[in-house]
This record gives sequence, C-alpha cells and structure tokens, in this order.
Amino acid sequence: MNDACDKASGLYSFLTLAPMTHLLLTATVTPSEQNSSRKSGWETAMAKDILGEAGLHFDELNKLRVLDPEVTQQTIELKEECKDFVDKIGQFQKIVGGLIELVDQLAKEAENEKMKAIGARNLLKSIAKQREAQQQQLQALIAEKKMQLERYRVEYEALCKVEAEQNEFIDQFIFQK
Repeated sequence: MNDACDKASGLYSFLTLAPMTHLLLTATVTPSEQNSSRKSGWETAMAKDILGEAGLHFDELNKLRVLDPEVTQQTIELKEECKDFVDKIGQFQKIVGGLIELVDQLAKEAENEKMKAIGARNLLKSIAKQREAQQQQLQALIAEKKMQLERYRVEYEALCKVEAEQNEFIDQFIFQK
C-alpha cells in the first residue's frame, strides 16, 4: 500500500513538474549546452530524480522508458542468453533424436541377428536330432543284418553238414558198387 502511495505521490510530483519534463522530452541537451546552463542541468537532474521515483527513466538516447536502463540492458542480455539456450536445446534435441534413431536401428539389427542365431541354433538341434534318429535307424539295420548274417551262417553250416553227409553217402554208395 505504501509503495502505491509513493508512486502516486511521485506521479503527482511528475505532473506538477510537467513543464520541465516537457523540456526534457522535446529537446536533447548536448554536453556544451549542459555546461552553458547550470540551471538547465539542475532541472534535468531533478526531473530525472522525480521521474525515477515514479518508475520512469531516460535511456542513452534521452528517450523516456518505463524500465531502468540497467534493467533494460539485463533484460536484453537475458533475452540473448535465452535465445542461445533455446538454440542449444534445439541442437541437443537434434543430436538426441539422431542418437535415438541410431539406437533404434542398432536394436532392430541386434534383434534380427538374435533371430538368425536362434534359427541357426534350432536348425543345429534339428540336424542333431535327425542324425541321432538316422544313427539309431542304421544301428537297428546293422543289428538286423547281423542277425540275418548269423541265420545265414547257421544255415550255411547246416547245409555244409548236409552236403558233407550227402557226399559221404555218395562216396559210400559208389564204393559199395
């Protein structure tokens, strides 16, 4: 509340000194003119003080401003820093976007290679199972052939025995005659 009252009284002072302010707004005082008229410099300083209390200031071009020149300069610097920051953030987002795309691509390639490896492993397991089944079939065939060989051997021995008996019978028959 006090701040508002102070500003109001400063504004009142500003309005009462409006003729002096008018001089400040309409004419630019050069350094040589300031030296020639001490009264004009004093009035200018007084008007600047009153305007400053009211929240109004003159810039380097003697234009009336609402903000203090230092605050204006800081605002401009902050604006430039913000612009630089936004530009850097944009660059960062581009870099991160590229990195994300690269990581996604690498993830897809890794997934494809993983699927290929799983397929190859399954194929090897399948081949191993096929070989095992084929080996079992061949072992069964070998066992069957061995049994058949054993039957043929026994039959051969039996036939040889029969042949020997028959040859002996023939020899006895021929000698008996």
